[in-house]
Amino acid sequence: MVEIQQTVGAELDRISEVIDPLGERFAAAGHELFLVGGPVRDAMLGRLQNDLDFTTSARPDETERLLKGWADATWDMGRAFGTIGCRKGDWQIEITTYRAESYDPDSRKPEVDFGDSLAGDLGRRDFTVNAMAVSVPGRVFEDPHHGVVDLAQRVLRTPGRPQDSFSDDPLRMMRAARFAAQLGFDVAPEVVEAMTEMAPRIEIISAERVRDELVKLICAPWPRKGLTLLVQTGLAELVLPELPALALERDEHHRHKDVYEHTLTVLEQTIDQEDRLGGPDFVARFAALMHDVGKPRTRKFVDDGTVTFHHHDVVGAKMTRKRMKALRFSNDQIDAVSKLVELHLRFHGYGSGEWTDSAVRRYVRDAGDQLERLHILTRADCTTRNARKAARLRRTYDDLEARIAQLSEQEEMASIRPDLDGTQIMEILGIAPGREVGQAYKFLLELRMDEGPMSEEAATKALLDWWAARQG
Repeated sequence: MVEIQQTVGAELDRISEVIDPLGERFAAAGHELFLVGGPVRDAMLGRLQNDLDFTTSARPDETERLLKGWADATWDMGRAFGTIGCRKGDWQIEITTYRAESYDPDSRKPEVDFGDSLAGDLGRRDFTVNAMAVSVPGRVFEDPHHGVVDLAQRVLRTPGRPQDSFSDDPLRMMRAARFAAQLGFDVAPEVVEAMTEMAPRIEIISAERVRDELVKLICAPWPRKGLTLLVQTGLAELVLPELPALALERDEHHRHKDVYEHTLTVLEQTIDQEDRLGGPDFVARFAALMHDVGKPRTRKFVDDGTVTFHHHDVVGAKMTRKRMKALRFSNDQIDAVSKLVELHLRFHGYGSGEWTDSAVRRYVRDAGDQLERLHILTRADCTTRNARKAARLRRTYDDLEARIAQLSEQEEMASIRPDLDGTQIMEILGIAPGREVGQAYKFLLELRMDEGPMSEEAATKALLDWWAARQG
C-alpha cells in the first residue's frame, strides 16, 4: 500500500499544474471537485495518461461557466448526461455532475438524475477499481468500496451486487473482459458467475458498442485473458460465436491441442511480431483470431482416420466478412481482415521448394497492401512443437521474404501492371472500349506475372499472337 501511495503522489504531482488550479476555481465557487475513476486507478498503476475525468457537485451550466477563461476550449456534447468537456494544453478533461441513475430494463441508456453526494456517484460505477476518487486541490483519497485493496490484489469486483450492475448496464460485462485484458487482472468469482447468468442481457446492447469494447479488448496487452472470459461465461456465443465453436474441433496438424487453443497461440505469436507494424494492430490481431473459423464447417473424416478442412480459408473469409458486417466494422477493415483469412494458407500451397518468380509475383499481387500483415500471420500460424519442422518453415519463409525483396527492387512489385495499358491495347488491336479490352489486359497481366517486365515491342507481339489465336 505504501508503494501505491507513493506512486499516486508522484503522478498527482506531475499533473498538479492542471488539477490544483481547476480545483481551486470550483472550491472558490462553493463546489466539490474530484479526480475520479480510471485516472485514479491509472495513477496508482503509474500509467496515468492525458485524459482526466472529474466528478463535481456543480451542475453542467455552472461547470461550463467555471471553465470559461481557464480552458483553451470547451464542448458540451455530453451535457444531457451531465458532462462538460474541455482542453487545457495537452490535457483532455471531462467533468461530470454527481449522478444517480435508474435504468429501463430494455435499454442500457440511463435516465439521468443528478446526485448530491460523491458516495452515491461512486456506488453506481462499474468496478471498485474505478470507484475511487481524489479531491482537488486538497487531495483527500476516497475509497468507500475498497478499490485500492482490489487493485493491490489485481482483481475486478463490482461496488454492489454484480447482478444489479449488469442488469442496469449489460455492456459492463464486456468491460469486465476488456479490463481483464488491459490490466491483466483476474475477475472475482461472483462477477464471473453473474456474467454467466446474465450473458443474454448483452443482446440489448448495440452492435457498435459491442464492437468498440471488442476492439479495445483485442488490442490490449493480454487479450487471451479477456477472450477466455468471454468464452467461459457464454458471452462469446452471443457476440463472437465463431470463437467458442473452435473448441469443438481438432487441428489436423497438431492433434495435441484443439483449434481454439491454437488460435489463441497464433494471436499471441502475432502480437510478438507487431514491431513490424509499429505497435498494436487490430487488423493483424483479428485476422489471427479469425483465420481458422472456417474449420468447423469444412471438417471431413477420411477413411484412414485423418481429418481434413479443405477450403476452410475461403469459407472462413466469408464467415469473417459476415461477422464483421454484423458488428458494424468499416468496409476497409472488413476487406483487410477477410483478405488475410483467405490468404493465410497460400504460403503452404507452394510447398517447400524454390519459389519461381511467377509465384512470388502472384503472392505479392494477391496480398496487395496487406503483405506485411500476411507475413506476420503466416509466421504466427506455424505453431508446431516439432523443432525441426518449425525451423524448416521459418527458413522457407525467410527465403520467400528475401525473394520478394529482391524482385521488388528489380520490378516495383507493389504496383505490378501489364506492359501495355488499355489505350495501347485498343490502338494495337483496333478495337473500341469493351469486354475484349479487359480480357486482353488480363492476358497481359498474367504474362507479366509469368515472364516479368517485357519491352513494348515484345508485349505488342505477344498481344497480337494472343488476339490472332482468338480470332482463329
